[in-house]
Amino acid sequence: MRTAIFGQGYVASILNVGLERIKKGEIGYEGIPLGDALPLKVEDIEIVTAFDVDETKVGKRLSKVVKRYWDGNINFERDYIIKEGYRDYRGQDAEIDLEEAVGKLIDEYEKKDVDIFVNLITTEHAEPFMDIKELKKAIKKNDVDRISPAQFYFYSVATYERPTAFINCIPTQLANDPAMVQLAKETKTVLFGDDGASGATPLTADLLEHLRERRRRINSICQFNIGGNTDFLSLTEPERNLAKEVTKSSIVEDILGYDVPHYIKPTGYLEPLGDKKFVSMHISYTSFNGAEDEWIINARINDSPALAGLIVDLIRLARMAIDREEYGTIYPVNAFYMKMPGPKDAKSVAKVKAFEMLNRWVNVTPEKEEVVIAERVEQN
Repeated sequence: MRTAIFGQGYVASILNVGLERIKKGEIGYEGIPLGDALPLKVEDIEIVTAFDVDETKVGKRLSKVVKRYWDGNINFERDYIIKEGYRDYRGQDAEIDLEEAVGKLIDEYEKKDVDIFVNLITTEHAEPFMDIKELKKAIKKNDVDRISPAQFYFYSVATYERPTAFINCIPTQLANDPAMVQLAKETKTVLFGDDGASGATPLTADLLEHLRERRRRINSICQFNIGGNTDFLSLTEPERNLAKEVTKSSIVEDILGYDVPHYIKPTGYLEPLGDKKFVSMHISYTSFNGAEDEWIINARINDSPALAGLIVDLIRLARMAIDREEYGTIYPVNAFYMKMPGPKDAKSVAKVKAFEMLNRWVNVTPEKEEVVIAERVEQN
């Protein structure tokens, strides 16, 4: 499972460290939901290259960059050099040939024989294309103001002429953009997304399901995070914060069947918190005989390790999807691992329910798959 990363930041570095320590027998599978339950081994994941735009990282060895995020001693079997990625040229007078830039990236993919890609760049503002013709037009016309780095990276992977997988761990709508999903199907690309669900949001989803099943009426929801890593710093920009808010807030009506006043968003940056973010939530609801109850929950969560553990699964599931030739986006995977599961208009569900769906998808054999397809045909 030869893997490339876009964005060699906190999450990517902790992922690198964790995988190396697992291979050395220093740690177990804690934080990896499917652990040893998949036919593909964690130890067979190879991260072979990474792309970034930070000039202090580009051209540096992985081991040197990781020291910014990990204070332990670690020797990497594959100590790759960080490559220069695609910059955000929006609003700049930049003369860029996008097709040429795609070609340069693909050359690197081919050199490293990559087939799985993980998008971990900083949260950005991006508008979905919705129509594949508009996406291709933006590339052809070098419209750098229209296409975001995440969209550009996905396009480059989709036009890399081999079956691949793209795991979108940030809020940019890719698995929720019909243009991207169509392109994925046409080019034999697996697309997981959008926005990895690793902290407070999946807990909120499960709490809402718990209350819904007991027919308690939710009156209001407040959930916020404050952190001190670079992703939280980027969220101080209103457009980027809005992108995150969309993926976080999508769960409420999907799970409850009705909307309620809610405030679910990342709200601040405080450097001393570092990667261990502060999470707080308050849920007010009405129970039997008009009783008014409330839940107040506070937590401190190591942000990057929480997501890195999910990515270990997602890489293996991506390889399984490629082997099964299931291209486009795959809802049972997205529903468990993502805040805003694609495809567009797919409903968010409680993670306890999504985990059951995920296990059914994992355990589909070719014989079972034929039965499922036959049943669908008969129903239609």
